Amino acid sequence: MDLALIKTFLEVSETGSFVAASERLFVTQSAVSLRVQRLEEMLGQSLFQRSKTGAEITPSGREFVAYAQSMLRTWEQARQQVSLPSGFNQSLTMGVQASLWPRLGSRFVDALRDVMPDLGLRAEMGTADMLNRALTEGVMQVALTYQPSFHPGVQVEKVMEDQLVLVAPWQGAKLDDLEGRYAFIDWGPEFLQFHNLALPHLTNPGLTLAMGALSTQYVLSRGLAAYLPVRAVKTHLANGHLHLVEGGEAFKRTAWSVWRDDLETDLADVARKALFEVAKQAAAETEAIVHPI
Repeated sequence: MDLALIKTFLEVSETGSFVAASERLFVTQSAVSLRVQRLEEMLGQSLFQRSKTGAEITPSGREFVAYAQSMLRTWEQARQQVSLPSGFNQSLTMGVQASLWPRLGSRFVDALRDVMPDLGLRAEMGTADMLNRALTEGVMQVALTYQPSFHPGVQVEKVMEDQLVLVAPWQGAKLDDLEGRYAFIDWGPEFLQFHNLALPHLTNPGLTLAMGALSTQYVLSRGLAAYLPVRAVKTHLANGHLHLVEGGEAFKRTAWSVWRDDLETDLADVARKALFEVAKQAAAETEAIVHPI
């Protein structure tokens, strides 16, 4: 079975659109159509009803979803097991959103290596959509993300909260001073809702950055105000390179862990304990920064 056909089928079934699937897979829409057509010919069944509004999955298609996910999962498990080097008897693939890697993801890897030296680890970085899709397909067993997908087959658990504060590289900054000197950093849909209420006059500032905490140096060097994590601006606030904007409300952002249900129980228990020990330490550090502010 060509796994590209299976992945394409799952993308179309999830998005309900050949166009959206092509964008996610970085192929043309015609390639998506041809892959689905080949799969339908192999199965002898129609998997989607095409229309101008999208692609609606058929009863046969819905029946095939579980088998498609199982095939991808089995392949990934086999690939990981076969590729395990000598001396390692278990494997774990984890994914992390970029902004969570420095203080959570990297520490989680260190903690796992300490408590399970015979565990083969693979860590990947990606967007929330990429991580959720990898979990669904079974090619990843755990992910750390700000935007989890709640669906059958996974467990979602709160790990910790982050604090975003509104800062500017000039003293005495106020909310009314930001127009033309503000960069919107995309911290996800919940932040967007908060932002629309807190800063309605800056809902479309003309500059959007979707690079998380990596945006810090950019806005600082360009003289722009922005919402940034407290942990990323601590030093800049202390040395006077950045200042809190008067009247700028802080925003709490929740980090989540997402675990596949079929992860081996013993491994899942050890990994969870390691993660929450790391998260407890990181949360304490954040509180120590936030409290003086």
